[in-house]
Amino acid sequence: MSGNALSAENAFDIREGLDSLRILIAGALGSEETVTRRPRPNAGPAGRGTAGGTLTGVRGNRNAGLVETAPVTEEPLQGFGAPPTPPPSRPEPGDAAAEVWGLIERAQAGEAAAFGLLYERYVDTVFRYIYFRVGSRPLAEDLTSDTFLRALKRISSFTWQGRDLGAWLVTIARNLVADHFKSGRYRLEVATGDVLEADRPERGPEGSPEAAVLDKLTNITLLTAVKQLNPEQQECIVLRFLQGFSVAETASTMAKNEGAIKALQYRAVRALARLLPAGYQI
Repeated sequence: MSGNALSAENAFDIREGLDSLRILIAGALGSEETVTRRPRPNAGPAGRGTAGGTLTGVRGNRNAGLVETAPVTEEPLQGFGAPPTPPPSRPEPGDAAAEVWGLIERAQAGEAAAFGLLYERYVDTVFRYIYFRVGSRPLAEDLTSDTFLRALKRISSFTWQGRDLGAWLVTIARNLVADHFKSGRYRLEVATGDVLEADRPERGPEGSPEAAVLDKLTNITLLTAVKQLNPEQQECIVLRFLQGFSVAETASTMAKNEGAIKALQYRAVRALARLLPAGYQI
């Protein structure tokens, strides 16, 4: 693993995810008297905007998608209604996932270099998830190595289900963390300095030193509130807004259906709205 396992290259922009989370919290609060809204640029990366605007996703290349803060019903049980359409056995040519699937097929054929490329592509994603869970860099590095060792042993069993390989890897990491603590309850031990310094230093019109300090303090307050959620809500928020996972990827990782994840996110956002201090700057 590289010395800076939270490098910005190939990494999800955490600040964009936190911006998106704050927008949903503002919608849950629903009162301009309760929060102070910071000005935002009119345009920016996918997932940025105003609370009243249309949000296309946490990150553009993964179609993560924000979930509206409204109650969501559970999906019907299998066996009721029309049978689901089975996913294709491989990505369509030209699909962004086709390159990754090509590497997977080569790794399944025993090509070590192909698995090495998969490692380089996903090591930051796996490390970040584990680091949020355990709060110790040495332990996170060890568990990240164990995750990829287990993935190497199991790569031949991986089949295309229409979801990114990263969700499969994080599922392995999740199980290893649970084994380590001998419990299914997760602790969010966020090292805010590493988390926030791992992202892009420039913020366009907001890139002044004063704005950077305010932004960091605001995010630390939000992350502190996330720590107070119950374990399932914590993990949902981490996967959706700090990892940038889609609803489908989060559901796969947490072994739930998509309706349950939407409902869990809704409850978590509402809980955060209650936990944040009065005057918190959205």
